[in-house]
Amino acid sequence: MADSPRETAQLLLEWSKGDRTALDRLMPLVYEELRQLAGRYMAAEPPGHTLQTTALIHEAYLRLIDQKEAPQNRAHFFAIAAQSMRRILLDRARTRHAAKRGGVSPKTSLEEAELPSQEQAEELVALDQALRALEAVDPRKSQVVELRYFGGLSVDEAAEVLGVAPINGYAGLEAG
Repeated sequence: MADSPRETAQLLLEWSKGDRTALDRLMPLVYEELRQLAGRYMAAEPPGHTLQTTALIHEAYLRLIDQKEAPQNRAHFFAIAAQSMRRILLDRARTRHAAKRGGVSPKTSLEEAELPSQEQAEELVALDQALRALEAVDPRKSQVVELRYFGGLSVDEAAEVLGVAPINGYAGLEAG
């Protein structure tokens, strides 16, 4: 089903007014774009990872349901979805990293026994630490990186989410 901007906006408005079923009606409209977003994340995962694209979308959906505040617009919705997906993958990477450091490993089936690369998990954790450090210095730039790199948003979409006008092709960044 194709994403109709008008219908999407209407469902987001209903969701913001407390209609919890609006998200259920919204998901079929935006599913293909969420699948593409999840696909970009999953492409960065090492071969043999156990989380599938569909599972990542469904996990992000469960986190969206628990959102205290509904997205303000379509771009904001995708930014929240992207952030949820990043956090899901980051949580998995931290779990793998903790297991390497002697943490308790969860029980897995034989099919799930092939673990993703430890190096990939460490890189994802290091990337999150770098984003947090950037956030401490310049929160706006950290948001821009998250929206553009992880969320796959265009400059205009990122600027819309941040509530700023794009400046010289960059969302919310001063020139020079």
